[in-house]
Amino acid sequence: MLLIGAPGSEFRRAAELAQGAGAEVTMADAPAPALETLREQGADLVMIDVLEDVVGFLGDLRTERFVVPVLACGISAPAERAVAAIRAGARDYVPLPPQRELIAAAIASVVERQSQVRIGGHPVLERAMALAGAVAPSGSPVLVSGGKGSGKETMAREIHRLSGRADPIVSVECAGVAADVLESELFGHEAGAFPGAAARRVGRLEGARTGTIFLREVGALAPATQARLLAALIEKRFRRLGGEEDVPFEARLIASTSMDLELAVEAGSFREDLLVRLSLARIGVPPLTEHGDDIAGLAEHFMEEFAQADGLPARPLSPQAIAVLRAYGWPGNIRELRECIHRAALLARGQRIEAEDLTRADGSPLEAIVSLPSVADGRIEVNGLIGRTVEEVERELILGTLERCQGNRTSASNILGISVRTMRNKLRTFIEGGIAVPPAA
Repeated sequence: MLLIGAPGSEFRRAAELAQGAGAEVTMADAPAPALETLREQGADLVMIDVLEDVVGFLGDLRTERFVVPVLACGISAPAERAVAAIRAGARDYVPLPPQRELIAAAIASVVERQSQVRIGGHPVLERAMALAGAVAPSGSPVLVSGGKGSGKETMAREIHRLSGRADPIVSVECAGVAADVLESELFGHEAGAFPGAAARRVGRLEGARTGTIFLREVGALAPATQARLLAALIEKRFRRLGGEEDVPFEARLIASTSMDLELAVEAGSFREDLLVRLSLARIGVPPLTEHGDDIAGLAEHFMEEFAQADGLPARPLSPQAIAVLRAYGWPGNIRELRECIHRAALLARGQRIEAEDLTRADGSPLEAIVSLPSVADGRIEVNGLIGRTVEEVERELILGTLERCQGNRTSASNILGISVRTMRNKLRTFIEGGIAVPPAA
């Protein structure tokens, strides 16, 4: 994590306090030296004092093709500063308490949450973890597959930990990033490689050194980037954009995907030779619904985590709450469970977490959408849907299927037995009604 704040400021003093307590953070006095740090070693997250030139800093990041989430932070900062930061592209504004020790604790908590490893202990998952342990010592590429929020990155970080590599793991988001921006992020560039390239930048492949490079959603790579990545894997070297010098590629590559890459190969959107190279070792992370009784254990773990981080009492879950957790379909897998428990930890008022404290992001009861197991005669169990209108059930079925298909309208339409045009018309109606719709794949 990179922290930006003027020397002597309360934010900077708190950052130094967190660093002294063991938090792995890098500090910069101002946006300009922060850019130098990003060019040389990158960062997974940036926290910047809102009293700095956040708008200018974010503009420089875009010009130089950096892809890094930025959190603007402030202690009793003017509202217009926070609004300007968000409008300029900051991921969020985080108000900080006035006490230096509490700020340091908040910073340390963010660092700790980035490094935690916990995706369950059910036998179906333990088999995947055993495979991860077996391939970890080697240097071969690993492909981790699984649904959205199932714990693919956590699995990748566990493989890296078990590998014993001294250098860190570096993560790169491939989905939703322009091809030219992603190429610069991965391979770096020389000064003058494109308009706005003010200085040499070390790419993430180079910055990982002998550690691990983790590519989230590798199926989203553009064809040209796929070709460059394949060449780097084969030749163990590459060149920065606009460069003539070969750069050694020494890191171990782990990639994740939530799509069917074999189908992508058949469709011509993904290289078969790259898939073969990535699939030397392949680990599937099961969806949360296959974790069985481990769901309750995960929920209790998250409750303890948030209670400690937010200074809240660690309350137990009632039997009714656990039953709801087990019955729910969890389209967002572990990530959705974690967010659900966080909301309950913050909002529940009783001595324990009850079923009604478990809600979705929009505030609707969690029990409103449960998995629909088939009964013996082929019919669907509908007891959990009684009391809902047909319109509500249809909407949740469409949105739930779309979530499972990672936003792919064609796949979801095929599963539901409707045309893509009908799907689009339905989604347009939902959007007009103010209902969130998963983005297109």
